[in-house]
Amino acid sequence: KRIRAATLANLAEHLQTFEQKATAVGTHVHWAATAEDARQIILGIAQRRGAKLITKSKSMATEEIKLNDALETHGIEPVETDLGEWIIQLADEPPSHIIAPAIHQTKEQVAELFSEISGETLSGDDIPTLTAVARRILRQRFLDADIGVTGGNMLIAETGTLVLVENEGNARLSTSAPPVHIALVGLEKTARTWDDAAVWLSLLARSATGQPMSIYTSFITGPARPSDPDGPEEMHIILLDNGRVDLIGTPYEEALQCIRCGACLNACPVYREAGGHAYGSPYSGPIGAVISPLLFGLEKYEALPHASSLCGACKDVCPARIDLPRMLLELRKDEVERRILPWRERKAEEAVAWLMTSEQWLNLATGIGRIAQRPWVKGEENTLVPPAFAPDLGRALPALAPKSFRQMWREGEV
Repeated sequence: KRIRAATLANLAEHLQTFEQKATAVGTHVHWAATAEDARQIILGIAQRRGAKLITKSKSMATEEIKLNDALETHGIEPVETDLGEWIIQLADEPPSHIIAPAIHQTKEQVAELFSEISGETLSGDDIPTLTAVARRILRQRFLDADIGVTGGNMLIAETGTLVLVENEGNARLSTSAPPVHIALVGLEKTARTWDDAAVWLSLLARSATGQPMSIYTSFITGPARPSDPDGPEEMHIILLDNGRVDLIGTPYEEALQCIRCGACLNACPVYREAGGHAYGSPYSGPIGAVISPLLFGLEKYEALPHASSLCGACKDVCPARIDLPRMLLELRKDEVERRILPWRERKAEEAVAWLMTSEQWLNLATGIGRIAQRPWVKGEENTLVPPAFAPDLGRALPALAPKSFRQMWREGEV
């Protein structure tokens, strides 16, 4: 946490160092202030190269900027090469988890998708055959690709190095087989030194998958040299802002310390019940509930700060100890101050706040409520569903108790 905080405190300086070092070894460094800027940079490179096929390794940043849609609009075929990402691409679905994008798919659904693309009849119980089919199809795509696009787990400023962490080897193929490699990386993923990067790497795999280290950890410093047996002849790194810099110096700066391990999703009771697609954002889970409103607009994602029980499990499991519950509360406060909440919710909250300022009025209101609820109360259950609740979900308020806690206290019952 201290390492990430120190880096963010002087982020501009470290990014300039990274650009200088990366440029010195032949990497083309681009700055993208917005998602549209990033799309145009990638499209410009692809069109200059006459690219028709692009292989992609797993990247939340490319999901963030909706890169696949932009490529397809311009007649360029993107192929996801991470197995989970390829599965959901075939299913035409967004990822449901930062680390395991197809975690919601059953093996039978995967077999159906693979049968359709391969022309074979495949069984969900025959896992080796399913993986062999994926390997056969994707291997040829790597060889045919004009450009490989990846994300980046971190950027090491002192040497201009891009770091990629994976378990399947598809990112390594995407960076070495095609003649051009493009990496899209959020500019907050900067490490000052190799020592800082080592600490980051030691936490990432353990928190994401429980491994001491991922199977493949690639350190890429520039395009291929004349003596290298493989590698791209051209390398581009795009530093994506898209609202990140605006968070520095705000109560939400801590969100930029996230290393995208996905541990908070696994611990969150709301995510486990609702799943990733319920968030409606590339970023799901507790971290998604924080950064989606910050990056894409609180008005668009006003419901996400409330998609939490504030139990604190996300903070406990986070390797950077990011205080996500605090930021969720800050976002809720912002909604109230900016009057983003629906009119009905605002008025209901104002009424409750007014009642809570007077014991006399509160006692009167609860007394009236106890009388009014009688036709709908069965035991401790209230069968009346207020208009503010969703009738189709069957949600209802509990029945008001016959006596308040204050009454029971005065009468010696507690």
